[in-house]
This record gives sequence, structure tokens and C-alpha cells, in this order.
Amino acid sequence: MEEMIAGVLHTENREDILVEAMNEHGQDLLQLVYSYVNNKAVAEDLTQDIFVKCYNALDTYNGKSKFKTWLWRIAINHCKDFLKSWYNNKVVITEEEPENHRTQKDLVEHEVIQKEDDGELIDAIMQLPIKYREVIYLFYYEELPIKEIALMTEVNDNTVKTRLRRSKELLKIRLEG
Repeated sequence: MEEMIAGVLHTENREDILVEAMNEHGQDLLQLVYSYVNNKAVAEDLTQDIFVKCYNALDTYNGKSKFKTWLWRIAINHCKDFLKSWYNNKVVITEEEPENHRTQKDLVEHEVIQKEDDGELIDAIMQLPIKYREVIYLFYYEELPIKEIALMTEVNDNTVKTRLRRSKELLKIRLEG
């Protein structure tokens, strides 16, 4: 690898070097990145980003260290930057596979039960008197603040709070019964 890089880097050489680096170090690099981010999909994305950085920075490789060491340094810095990034700190990423490794049958069963529970909740809400139904809808489904609900329904804030509390009590009674 170092011999390929030692000469002048032409576009064709750069691509060959990148392909060889991906073949030779791809899996190890992916495992390194995964050890930082603990998420397979994110690790795969970051590994691709690292190889792009490697491609763009090939002319900065001076041969003072092994190519793998140079590549690892890029990877570690990239992972640390990612872990400090706004995206990593604000966006919740979920794994594609459920952590408890449910079978497809279990997933379907869970979804059916969830839909049934949702249906029961909707039916119970629809049976509430309108003054309770509207505050439930506006607060939970439209996610409006209490002040805005009070303006819309032309009642004061405390009345909205009382109706929310009372509607939850009524729903609890209906759903438990």
C-alpha cells in the first residue's frame, strides 16, 4: 500500500489506492467505528465518510507512519467529531433490529395488540362528552398549549386543566371497565 502512495498521486492511482484500502482495511475500520458509536447503520455511514476523507487527503500522507495508522487517525478523529456533533447529541437513532430480537410473529402480534388498544382508546374518547373530547383532542393530538386551547374553546385556563383531568379520569374508568 505504501509503495502505491509513494509516487505522484494521479486520479487513477488515487482510485486504485482507495479501492485497495477499502478491501484491505474496510472491515477492521468498520469495527473500530462501531466501537465508538455502537450503532451498525451509523458506523457504516461514518466508515464511508472516512474513506471519502481518506481519498481527499491522500496527498497529505507523507509516509512517516504506516498507511493503516494514518487511516486509523482519520477514523478516530472523525468518530470523536461525530460524537461531539449536534446531530449525535440531538437526533435519536434506532437500530433496525429490535434489541430483544423478537420474531416476525411476535412483531405482528405486538402490532395487532397495539392497533386494538389504540382502537379501544379512540372509541373511549369518542364516547366522552364533547367538552372533554375537544380538550383531549386539542391537547394530545394537536399538541396545543393550554392557553391556546382556552382561547379556542372560550373558557379560562383552569377550566381547560379541569376538563383534561376529568376526561383522563373518565377514560381510565372506561378502559379499565
